[in-house]
Amino acid sequence: MTNKGDTVDVRLERVIGDLPAGFEAMRAEARTEGYRMLDTLAAEWATATARFDRDGEALLTAYADGVLVGIGGLTQEPADPGALRLRRFYVRKSIRGDGVGRALATALLAKASRPVTVNAAAGSEEFWEALGFAPDRRDGHTHILA
Repeated sequence: MTNKGDTVDVRLERVIGDLPAGFEAMRAEARTEGYRMLDTLAAEWATATARFDRDGEALLTAYADGVLVGIGGLTQEPADPGALRLRRFYVRKSIRGDGVGRALATALLAKASRPVTVNAAAGSEEFWEALGFAPDRRDGHTHILA
């Protein structure tokens, strides 16, 4: 799609109804990397446990060249009713570093009117800290944006 480090044109869409076409392929890719957050998303979506439809919540997808390349959601923070939480955040490995994650996170954070937490996967701490998150290891999260 691009050379590593180039910024790509990203189209973001809110997920309402079914999970998007291409989700299962992206989910399989995440699983091969050892990430299970998309398995959790699929299970929660199927049972309507989490549909990202409560006050302040959203689930966004990112597309580059018409291909699903990322997904991420914002939910109410279970450990702190006064906060929100970024979760189920995944960007395809082949496009990391090209601005997709930043576009997704920025769009989700623009919807937030209160503190936001994230449980940063190992190796992603620098990404979250560049967005203004500070380390805060408690209540199941690793970082907070106050």
